[in-house]
Amino acid sequence: MLAAIIKTEWLKIKRYPAFWWIMGITALTYPGINYMFYRIYLQVTSNENQAGKLVKTLLGNPFALPEGWRTIAYFSSLFIFIPAIVIIMLITNEYSYKTNRQNIIDGWSRKNFMTGKLVDVLILSLIVTALYTVVVLVMGFSNTTDANADKWHLVYYIGLFALQSFSQLSLAFLVGFLVRRSFIALAIFAFYFIVLEPIAVNVLKYKFESNAGEYFPLEISHKLLPRPAFFSKIDSKGYQGALDAINRHIGYTLALVAITWVLCFWINNKRDL
Repeated sequence: MLAAIIKTEWLKIKRYPAFWWIMGITALTYPGINYMFYRIYLQVTSNENQAGKLVKTLLGNPFALPEGWRTIAYFSSLFIFIPAIVIIMLITNEYSYKTNRQNIIDGWSRKNFMTGKLVDVLILSLIVTALYTVVVLVMGFSNTTDANADKWHLVYYIGLFALQSFSQLSLAFLVGFLVRRSFIALAIFAFYFIVLEPIAVNVLKYKFESNAGEYFPLEISHKLLPRPAFFSKIDSKGYQGALDAINRHIGYTLALVAITWVLCFWINNKRDL
């Protein structure tokens, strides 16, 4: 049955131009944003003056392996909003074109329908993770000059990136699933992702000196990918705290993902078609 579900989902999206356009933008954005930061790094560190040398000593090369696994994961994670657009469009289209009803008429159960959406989110998360991995390998190996460097030391960031992607795309799916109108759902998710949660987290942290913001839906998985290692030269205590929090937030993220999908399956069973 799973194979039939995957085939049906593929038939829905393969002739959907907007899907391929946004996937193309995603494929360009991830290497593009990392290359932009890399060019900034080169411009700053290529200066032969004292300031340029000092910055190079401070930063090292954050794009060389193994540190590139962490650096590129962090920069790439800032743009998960783009594949989130795909997820929201895929679920809202089900209601716009009534294909969810047609699936039930064709013999699917409600559980089958929601399983298909879960597969969509999982596959897109894996595609984004594969793209991240390719960017790391290309940029990392081209920047690594130390033959003795343990290039695979931080390779587990592939798993952390995949988990973060799946968690945040699942939240995007939940918004689209609840709202069922693409533009409204996109506006809500964009406002929350770009404006509301970042402001709330920073207000709690800096105005009220509270860490409660780290339990917000997106922030939970944001903590899986701490800032690049050169930040440790600025705030060593805070950076070490971010590293120590990763294992804890793996558990939080897994719990949030489970709650998200249990909620989606439950609502789908209760909702009128």
